[in-house]
Parts: sequence; structure tokens; C-alpha cells
Amino acid sequence: MGIPEALGESRAFLEFCDRLSRVAVVDRPVLIIGERGTGKELAASRIHFLSKRWQGPLLALNCAALTPSLIETELFGYEKGAFTGASERRMGRFETADGGTLFLDEIGSIPMEVQEKILRVVEYGSFERVGSAERVEVNVRIVAATNADLVRLVEEGRFKRDLLDRLSFEVLFLPPLRERKEDILLLANHFARKMAFEMGRLDIPRFTKEAIAALESYSWSGNVRELKNVVERAVYRSDSSVVRKIVFNPFGPHETIPEKRMAEEKPPFRGVSRTPFKVAVQEFEVRLLRESLEEARYNQQKAARILGLTYHQFRGMLRKYRGRVI
Repeated sequence: MGIPEALGESRAFLEFCDRLSRVAVVDRPVLIIGERGTGKELAASRIHFLSKRWQGPLLALNCAALTPSLIETELFGYEKGAFTGASERRMGRFETADGGTLFLDEIGSIPMEVQEKILRVVEYGSFERVGSAERVEVNVRIVAATNADLVRLVEEGRFKRDLLDRLSFEVLFLPPLRERKEDILLLANHFARKMAFEMGRLDIPRFTKEAIAALESYSWSGNVRELKNVVERAVYRSDSSVVRKIVFNPFGPHETIPEKRMAEEKPPFRGVSRTPFKVAVQEFEVRLLRESLEEARYNQQKAARILGLTYHQFRGMLRKYRGRVI
């Protein structure tokens, strides 16, 4: 994507980048859906710098970090004397972002009355500062992001349907890291090199096979942000350029050593199975195919990624076990 920490070569990530590039040049609102730590703000930045507004300002506001009473003044500004403490006029984010892009993160947390004012800006390009009846004209592109289910919020009466319709000219789904397993080592090496450089180390860090296996098998609920923290901690704690230990939970009673963790997870030996070897392997493959399809809700491309197969490899396996999987 052209941003150092927005790296990837997985199919899911490249498809996302392609859709982002296509919509960036179209001057319409964009809604980015993604879990925490997936890089929604980096994606918004990329949209801005690929657009015709790239020379204009790019402003960001985390709506979840503000109280409902502060969001309106942050977005629209206020006049002198509008409330206690308003000693002078102040411009809001919309006014400051005129001619550019305004990134609204966690837009699902915005109060309904403020949503109404945002809708008027999107539709008419104007608003009133708090404490004023004077209209302010602006030309701002909105890129919004959330990890909430906005459709459900609309059904519950907590988000305006008209605003959702206007913001979702294009909806980009940013894939979580667990669906981009091919990108984990690429990102890990990038973060490791940056950390080594920051610490003044000359050797390029490298991970052992066990450390790589641990990184690639982890669930990454915190996505790229969590991976960055884990890798930086591993490089910092390593006494050499070879990274052997990965600490996933710094609050735990001890470090997570890949060799020990995998040994603990190995199931106990229960004797030799009476099932012929080839039959047992076939049964195992069928079970993996069936479980991956169920997890992917029968999206075959997604199921292939879950198993670490190409789409054509996955289709070949389905043909091999025709009638036994689906």
C-alpha cells in the first residue's frame, strides 16, 4: 500500500489494496470495517494520498475517545460565549479539514444528534458552529471506520440509516491478521529490523523455525498492532540477532517458549490405531476440509486460506473427496 507498516502479499490483503486504490480516486465517502489493530487509520491515510485531495489537509478524530458533549465542539467548533469557558471562537475538524479528508474513527460511538449534523455536512457541505446560526461552507471528504456492526445499530435505533447510506458509497473490509497468515513473517521481519535499528544493533534479526511456527500459529486477536508489540519485545529481550523466544503475554507468570508450548499442547500417545494408515490420513483430510468450510461459511477461497492452501489446491482436494465433504 506504500506505507511501511501496511505490508502484505496475501490474497486477502492484495484484494483489499486493489479495492482501496479504485475508490481512492472517486471523491465519495468511504467506510472501513475492521477489527482493532488492523490498520484502519493507515488505510484512511492511503485513501487520502491516492486521491485528488492529497495536497489538502488530512485530519483524524477518534470518536470513542471523546465524551458525547465534546464530540460536537471538536467536529464543528464553537463561537465565543457559546458555553462557559468559550473565551474565543474555535474552528472544528470539519472547518480545518476544508479541501481535504476527515477520518472519523469509531464512528459508531457518535451520538444521534451529532450524526444529524454530520449528515447535513455530507449532503449540503455546510454546518453551524456551536452557539451560532451562521452557516459555514466546507468541502471535506469523509472516511469513516468502525469495528461495530452499524447495520445492527441502525436496527436498534442507535445509528441513522440515512447517514449509513451516505457514508457507505464503498465499504472496505480490512482483513484480520488471522486471515493473512502469509503476511505474518513478512511483517514480523519488518518490525524486527526497525526495532534492531532503533536499539543501534548492526545485525539483522532472524527468527528460529520454532519462533516462526509460534508466530504463525498464534490467533492475533490484536492483529498487526499486537504483532508489532510482540516482535519488538522479542528482539529487545534477545541477547543476539537470533530470536528464539516469543512472549505473547508479558503479564503471564513466565515467558512463552515455543518448544515448551508445543510440547505441552501435544496430545498424549494413545497407542497404535487399528485404522489403516492411508484411511486414517484420508479421514483426517476430509475432517480438515469440512471444518474449514464450516468456519468460512462455505466460502471456498476463505477456507483455502484457513488451511494454508491455494484456491486450486483446495479445489483439487474437494474433487478428490467428492461427496464426502459437502
